[in-house]
Amino acid sequence: MNIIKAIIIACGLLSVFVVQAKTYMVGVALANLDLNFVSILRSQMETQLKEKGLNSQFADAKGDVSLQIQQVDDFINQGADAIIVNPVDTQGVMPVIAAAKKANIPLVFVNRKPEVPLSGKMAYVGSDSALSGKMEIEALAKRMNNQGNIAILMGSLSTEEARQRTKAVEDYVSAHPGLKVIQKQTANWQRNEAVDKTLSWLQDGNSINAIVANNDEMAIGAIMALDQLKKSDVLVAGIDGTPDGLQFIKNGKMAVTIFQDAKGQAIGAVNVASDMLTGKKTEAYNWVPYQTVTKENYQAFSDKNQK
Repeated sequence: MNIIKAIIIACGLLSVFVVQAKTYMVGVALANLDLNFVSILRSQMETQLKEKGLNSQFADAKGDVSLQIQQVDDFINQGADAIIVNPVDTQGVMPVIAAAKKANIPLVFVNRKPEVPLSGKMAYVGSDSALSGKMEIEALAKRMNNQGNIAILMGSLSTEEARQRTKAVEDYVSAHPGLKVIQKQTANWQRNEAVDKTLSWLQDGNSINAIVANNDEMAIGAIMALDQLKKSDVLVAGIDGTPDGLQFIKNGKMAVTIFQDAKGQAIGAVNVASDMLTGKKTEAYNWVPYQTVTKENYQAFSDKNQK
């Protein structure tokens, strides 16, 4: 009889454990899935969320900060236990932070660093934007022997990565008198806009020796414009190390890109969110390193940043 009672008690405890166990839901708010890198982030996060046993919902803000704020509110109203945000505007994150704090749920920013201090149930997983710009211009300037005219294609100016990458390039140029920035315009991370900006510069008679783009998509747009004008004497650099970017490195059209580890960022963001949900200690800032990619070493990156 005692054995039977023990079994009944054990089964009762097991049933209580099963009832109490919870599958967490994570809301993921992305800036713009039209951007190649963001699309890679999504697919990698989906995989990691499944591996961690977390349910998820994704939302695409399509570059609209107001829409992203609403999407975060929707996640909270739907009972999300944590939220991961790839912000549209790194200066406009306070409404998102306030909403997460009010709901007392973890908030993890990924890829784009918010321009406010993080504390409590908040964290950032990503890379140092200024460092990528510094690495990009250093590798490109080496090819130029620190001599020549440079044009800069900037990302959306609402993001710190566009401003920091651009500033890093300008700081390097200022310290090297043989280099000069003669044009600088935003192409909003987009390939087609970069084509138009580059065509306009060249057709206006600007003497450009190199084009420094804040991401691979704009670098590819610059290359397409150069091809249209049959110009092969202008060096082009990008950032991200996307599959498309690596293909242009391979064929010699792009001189350099800086590999940004989408998989590392995605896995890191999910892991930090999971740790927060289960009460584990986390760091406010979780850095994922960059790497310089050229034609000499691009093959080492060919299986990375895949969707």
